[in-house]
Amino acid sequence: MHPRTDEAARHWDDVYRVKATDQVSWFQRDPEVSLRLLSTTAGSVVDIGAGASTLADRLLGAGRTDLTLLDVSSAALEVTRARLGPAAKDVTFVTADVLTWEPASTFDCWHDRAVFHFLVDADDRAAYVSHTARLVAPGGTLVLGTFAADGPTSCSGLPTDRYDAAELASVFANHFILLHSENEVHRTPSGAQQHFTWVVLTRLAPGY
Repeated sequence: MHPRTDEAARHWDDVYRVKATDQVSWFQRDPEVSLRLLSTTAGSVVDIGAGASTLADRLLGAGRTDLTLLDVSSAALEVTRARLGPAAKDVTFVTADVLTWEPASTFDCWHDRAVFHFLVDADDRAAYVSHTARLVAPGGTLVLGTFAADGPTSCSGLPTDRYDAAELASVFANHFILLHSENEVHRTPSGAQQHFTWVVLTRLAPGY
């Protein structure tokens, strides 16, 4: 395992082993924005940084049948696997660093709530963009949620970047066009407010 990946895995495994799932700051009992934005898509879905989110449960309940959950934390994915019970057989679980992950196929929809804003290094951001360009099928959708321009500067002891919709669209502009954007105020289990920016981007055909 890459040293950076190993360090990240230890960090997030510790978080999920020490804190209850419904006590981490990013917990959502109802991932309403993600579900609504994904409801306009079809086909295969990969959830980047899936953690122990209930999004998988809701997508399965809505009839999505091609679902991949990726997280650097095996502890987080085990929480989801256990919660899903028999339904877990219909999900592909991947423990990996998104920046080095090499799946065998592309995806129709790439969902990321709160991973991209941890990429404070320019090379890491470039690698992420390159991955989405290769792994989202032409015409496919990138649904991305990050801390907004007035959002937190750190999370779980790690620094974060902050974005408005125009900035996010610009980062991915060589490969995607912006279809939709919106803001969300997320209330953490402790009652704090975190401001998020969401964008829905469509993958351009190669050579566009």
